[in-house]
This record gives sequence, C-alpha cells and structure tokens, in this order.
Amino acid sequence: MVKITVGVEGMACGMCEAHVNEAVRNAFPVKKVTSSHTKKQTIVLAEKDIPEQELKKVIAAAGYDVVSVDCEPYEKKGLFSAFKG
Repeated sequence: MVKITVGVEGMACGMCEAHVNEAVRNAFPVKKVTSSHTKKQTIVLAEKDIPEQELKKVIAAAGYDVVSVDCEPYEKKGLFSAFKG
C-alpha cells in the first residue's frame, strides 16, 4: 500500500474537506481519504500508486490548488504489528 500526502490550498471548512475526499474517492480506487483544512493537506491510502498529475487534475477540478505531493510506502500498524518479526 502507499500513503500519499497532498498539500492542498483553498480548503476553508469541513465541507471543503468532504468535497476533496469525494472527488478523490470518485476518481481513484482508494482505501481511505482524509482531509484537514487546518493542516492544509489530504492523505490518501491506496493499494497502488496514483499518478501525481492525475491526482492534481482531480483536486484542481474540484476547485482547490495542489501545492505538494509526497508518496511513501504504507504499512498498516495493527494491534499485533509489534509482534511480527
């Protein structure tokens, strides 16, 4: 899985967050999307990497500006992850 952290300018409230989340969910097969207007970021968890240009296009079409995109491998931290060796 991958974790994509997107810097998003223009979100001002919870409805803006929901608008961005819905746009991303409708455009890509994602596991989870969370946005924060106070942190000015959206975090996307997906099985496969999402092309940066496509992600920017979808968020821009929703009316927001993407200022950064950072992608990193994501490993779910479950209750038993400490016991895996």
